[in-house]
Amino acid sequence: MSETCQKTTSAGCGVKTLGEKTYRCYFELALQVMGGKWKPIILYHLGASGVLRFSELRRGMPEVTDRMLTRQLRELEADGLIVREVYRQVPPRVEYSLTRLGLGLFPILEQMRDWGAEYETTCGGPELQPGEAYEPPAPRTLHPRYQVALGDCKDAVR
Repeated sequence: MSETCQKTTSAGCGVKTLGEKTYRCYFELALQVMGGKWKPIILYHLGASGVLRFSELRRGMPEVTDRMLTRQLRELEADGLIVREVYRQVPPRVEYSLTRLGLGLFPILEQMRDWGAEYETTCGGPELQPGEAYEPPAPRTLHPRYQVALGDCKDAVR
């Protein structure tokens, strides 16, 4: 490691602790909170759809197990990115939605989606034949529920 890198590392990257998370920089903290295989997909679906039940999220991610989806949802809720609302009825109904903090990640997720579309095109996408089962070429936008929340209405997003 060069002397400049060592100085930068020691001066700018001390170990911090936030709750149970230990990190050296904001980027590392962000990845701990929203990183992984399923969390960004969950956040993207909630941002585009507004409110989803467990089964609807599961349907949108057929490769995820029930156990893993439950774990990821609990972590996102504990980190303040989503709200889990339980309706006391028979049968019980549980819905998930983004918080203001989670909503702040949606523009980043849209950029990641756009990058993925560009990458697909660059690496052979023109040969792929999209059908109804595939994501449309035009990006999904933020659900109207959250567009209201970006204004002055504070009750639309918890």
